[in-house]
Amino acid sequence: MNTPHTTSPVRMAALLALAFALAPAHAADTTAASQMQRWSDVSGKPVSAERGRVFFNSRHGGEWSCASCHGNPPTTPTRHASTGKTIAPLAPAFNPERFTDTAKVDKWFRRNCKDVLSRECTPVEKADVLAWLLQLDGKTSPQAAKDKP
Repeated sequence: MNTPHTTSPVRMAALLALAFALAPAHAADTTAASQMQRWSDVSGKPVSAERGRVFFNSRHGGEWSCASCHGNPPTTPTRHASTGKTIAPLAPAFNPERFTDTAKVDKWFRRNCKDVLSRECTPVEKADVLAWLLQLDGKTSPQAAKDKP
């Protein structure tokens, strides 16, 4: 006797639960602080929020700086300098999803550094920028973030 194969709803739910449990985690696999530490460890140098602030706001001999698209301070939505596409706040205190997906972090640092520097950022440059971004919080006034020595 040839009967069609059927799956009960309970078995289907169990299979779906197993599939989700075994799927690789991509989003929210890290934190901004962990990313900063990763790059600091690779560089072998201590981070400097001040170097990060200067780096973020400098043009490095080109037309753009990081701030050209992300704003200064990068705590509010902005628009891309060329495409006009809306960009969510970059500072983690103002956008908790920032720097929580390692693959996205690596992709966007690679792409944006090439736009600003015509090369990839070094690990210490990434760590320094992130150290500065992590200092930005709701208690820091926008002017203080711009002028902080």
